[in-house]
Amino acid sequence: MNTNALTPDRQLTLKKIIGAMLLAARKPAAAADLKKIFTQTAEEENDQACRQFAGIKESEICAALEQIKIDLIQSACGIHLAEVAGGFRLQTDPECGPWLRRLLNAGRPSRLSKPALETLAIIAYRQPVTRAEIESVRGVNIDNIVRHLLECQLIKIAGRSKLPGHPMLYGTTQLFLEHFGLQSISHLPGIEQLRRREDEKIRADRRKAGREKPIGEDFEEENKDDEKDKDSGNESEQPGHPPPLPTEQTQAETENQTGANIPKQSNEN
Repeated sequence: MNTNALTPDRQLTLKKIIGAMLLAARKPAAAADLKKIFTQTAEEENDQACRQFAGIKESEICAALEQIKIDLIQSACGIHLAEVAGGFRLQTDPECGPWLRRLLNAGRPSRLSKPALETLAIIAYRQPVTRAEIESVRGVNIDNIVRHLLECQLIKIAGRSKLPGHPMLYGTTQLFLEHFGLQSISHLPGIEQLRRREDEKIRADRRKAGREKPIGEDFEEENKDDEKDKDSGNESEQPGHPPPLPTEQTQAETENQTGANIPKQSNEN
């Protein structure tokens, strides 16, 4: 009798193993990393339960991850599967934050200052970038801010530039991706997306003020008003149509208003 045979009650499912590994992982795990663990375990462990996953494929792991994500959403247990920094990790729902902070005695989460966020954004979009290039954009000294971002492990020294003096180059870290929930640097919002968000903010502000108008409408209305004023001012001076000559009646009215005595021309020759 084969003692290594698995009974239905002890049968380990792929989904269960992956869920346990994600819970114990200290950083996001990619499908390729999980496949490597399955292969190494099958080679080193003399157990049929481990050997049955020796030939596991990444597509099967991805399918199991997708099933875990669906199960967690349906269970509404306060945990969900997130894809960040090129891998997968289990994390708590943001809605549960107040109770978790009380449980961990963490207090309110620390936030980056506006200057630090501006500096971090410049590094993220222009990396690798030197300190002088960052200061040329911000216009202020950033020594303390860069030191603080390095201590937070949101940026790192990515090498040295070929410029004279070989200044250090700065770039973002893996923790930066995890902190902001990004899969990679390519998933940073682009300029068009930022402009669209700014337009949406302007619309929201106008909606609150009770004067919602599409962006650009005010400018169009001003142009229309200018055109109307221009047209009305040119009505009496149409090109090709000289002003009418004064008649005897209009000349008499002018004399009465001004009191001027304009001699009339005699018809006698």
